[in-house]
Amino acid sequence: MTTQETCCLLQSFCIGDCGKVLQSLQEGNPRFEKNAVECSTCWSRQRFCCDVALASSLKALGQGKKQSDTAVTQRIPIFQIWGRKTMDRPNTAGEVKGKSLFQDSDGSTVPVKSVCHNCSKLKIFLGALAFSFFAKGFSGSYMKSMSSQIERRFEISSSIVGIIDGSFEIGNLMVMVLVSYLGPRVHRPKVIAVGCLIMSLGAFLSVLPQFLMGRYNYERITVTVDNSSTSVSACSPAPSQGHPVTDATETLSTMKNFGCEKTTNSYLWLFVLMGNLLRGIGEAPVMPLGVSYIDDFSKEENSAFYIGLVRSSGMFGPTLGFLLGSFCASLWVDIGVVDIDTISINPKDTRWVGAWWLGLLLCGAVNFVASLPFWFLPYSLPKEGEKENLKINHISIQGDHCKTDPPAQPQLKFSEAVKDFFPALKKLFGNPVFLVYIFLTILQYNSLVGLITYETKFMEQQFNVSVARAIFLIGVILLPITILGMFLGGFLIKKFKLHITKMAKFACITFVAAYLLNLFYFICSCEVLQVAGLTVPYSGLKHLSFPKNSFKASCNADCSCKLDQWDPVCGADGITYMTACFAGCKSSTGMGKNMVFHNCSCVEVQEHGLGNSSAVLGQCQRESCTKAFPYFLALQTACAFILGLGGTPTYMIMFRSVSPDLKSFAVGIETLGGRVLGGLPAPIYFGALIDETCLKWGTKNCGGSGSCRVYDTKAFRNVYLGLIAGLRAGCCLLYIVLCVLITKRFKPDGKEMTDTKNIERPTSKESATDNKKEILPGARISEESEETYPRRHCLRQKLKNQKGTKRANPIELSL
Repeated sequence: MTTQETCCLLQSFCIGDCGKVLQSLQEGNPRFEKNAVECSTCWSRQRFCCDVALASSLKALGQGKKQSDTAVTQRIPIFQIWGRKTMDRPNTAGEVKGKSLFQDSDGSTVPVKSVCHNCSKLKIFLGALAFSFFAKGFSGSYMKSMSSQIERRFEISSSIVGIIDGSFEIGNLMVMVLVSYLGPRVHRPKVIAVGCLIMSLGAFLSVLPQFLMGRYNYERITVTVDNSSTSVSACSPAPSQGHPVTDATETLSTMKNFGCEKTTNSYLWLFVLMGNLLRGIGEAPVMPLGVSYIDDFSKEENSAFYIGLVRSSGMFGPTLGFLLGSFCASLWVDIGVVDIDTISINPKDTRWVGAWWLGLLLCGAVNFVASLPFWFLPYSLPKEGEKENLKINHISIQGDHCKTDPPAQPQLKFSEAVKDFFPALKKLFGNPVFLVYIFLTILQYNSLVGLITYETKFMEQQFNVSVARAIFLIGVILLPITILGMFLGGFLIKKFKLHITKMAKFACITFVAAYLLNLFYFICSCEVLQVAGLTVPYSGLKHLSFPKNSFKASCNADCSCKLDQWDPVCGADGITYMTACFAGCKSSTGMGKNMVFHNCSCVEVQEHGLGNSSAVLGQCQRESCTKAFPYFLALQTACAFILGLGGTPTYMIMFRSVSPDLKSFAVGIETLGGRVLGGLPAPIYFGALIDETCLKWGTKNCGGSGSCRVYDTKAFRNVYLGLIAGLRAGCCLLYIVLCVLITKRFKPDGKEMTDTKNIERPTSKESATDNKKEILPGARISEESEETYPRRHCLRQKLKNQKGTKRANPIELSL
């Protein structure tokens, strides 16, 4: 028997039963022994699971033949393959006990890999990717929670803080499409490792200004107190010229001007901007490459569960990130350098700057640890659960020749990969299912980003909930319930083995149910905050002027009140006044936050002189809002769970509707579209429309408008909830269209229709030259191509013809 026939015969046994071949080798079959070394070389190029063991055995047999004529009678290393027993063998040179080694075609030594070993590597990749999702969410949420601390530390405007925050999205979008397109063509685990290192570098770079700047000196105001009385009169008589000011007000004004003159713009905040930019660049490959790697090498019924598990684990990052931000904000910025007892302000003071840099050190360390496992993971893995689906690359059998083409290169040249960019993009957008999915993603991004960005403000203005409590509720209740929904959604897909048609219907039903619950948000409402002269008039009094914002009345006509101040007090009548001056208060008791104002003329008139004409610091509470908040929170929790439940099936629709080699590219396009057309514009137009509902703007220290102090809560509710409802109504329509398209394109069992247009398969012309096409190792081979694959027929025919009675026609085999 010739070398080629022996090689092909061994290959046929490898596909059928490796154990028989190994047993024949052990028994010293001369036909197998004769050309063992040549067959080993042929085999080593194929990257089989079982042929690795065979090549090792053949090599050991060949070496033994050269060394001794009795080598055939020696025990040959037979390893446990697919549950078979391991036989004893002597240790030979170049071998390690428990692990056989063989020479690759390039002369390198490669260890034997078993199916179980590769399955464990897939589990390692799942754990590493889940931790990287956690790390990026952890650092991202912490950075957002520290935006106000960074603004105060560097004495920069809110617009610059917005640029710093947006630099993350800019960095992410700079490389997202390229990384996603090159995904299957590069070593995905190592690219993810590099991304995690870049995120770590960005976090450490953002910390650098803290060690380059001096200590933080907060603004101190000197107040002059009249020694003749401990009482402070908020309502001072108006002088003949100009506006009167108290000593405290005069000192405050002087300090404001002094601060504006002495403040220098430190450009060290550029380090923070560059660090955030690097974080965006580093995060880009984690999602598209990680998710596509899981989908390529896991079972189809398991991939949805794995992806849901990974994405769910990433949701814990933002929760802990906000908690860490809360803790660091309570620490002084120069902790360990300055005596805390000498600090006269507390974390509630607007001049307080927390240890914003401390948490970034931890974020950098977490991202560095997240990169480590990916360096030890392979370029590709055998498909999970496939024991006999051996990967043969370009084997052609022609007569007496067992021809083996050179193995495909794992990494393509950059120029070769980029030249197919636009054809791949055209192929994606020529897929109607993917196109509708992109529009659906954009609308979902808009509604989700708008909801999250202004949710704390909405709770604060509508339900009298503090910002701290609102953030706490989001992190403790809403995020965990979303995680539970995503995890359960992936589990249901795995449990019931839902294919793409059923996944689309399931996602549509869950989203429509969540939308209907979303409409009940409008019922959870309360009255508008009553602010004298702003939302309600000074009752019973004739206004001195009658514009919409009529803050002056006869009860405070003798007071020199500044219209640009906002230091609210709550009168005994339940009405809020912008300052104690507008309430007409002429005396006070107590100090600091415990101060109580008395003899308030406007409050006394409204009470017709029968009640207590006093006022306390702060806005008046609205009891109806406090009662409505639990119902709103319950509705929002239910919506978050239902949306999370359908989130994983929706995400899997994209993977099932595109060709295998375009999965990473599709994820990148989906992320790019969502962030460019959703993540960036949504906060802008949501904020612009919400600003239109503002009734009273604050004033910056150096002049100009600050943040809004009082909103028209009814208009705020209609704008905020109306935008979300409108965007989600569009999502409902697109879900229905998506279900219709998927039903037409796919059979009830989830397989594509053979007569459907735009099917992601090679054309007949491409099929004729399929043996010349390179199939990427990271690409998943479709089920139908596996079913029609003629390798078994070819090899069986070769076995029948091994005696040379009849030669088979040339047959090209390619995976």
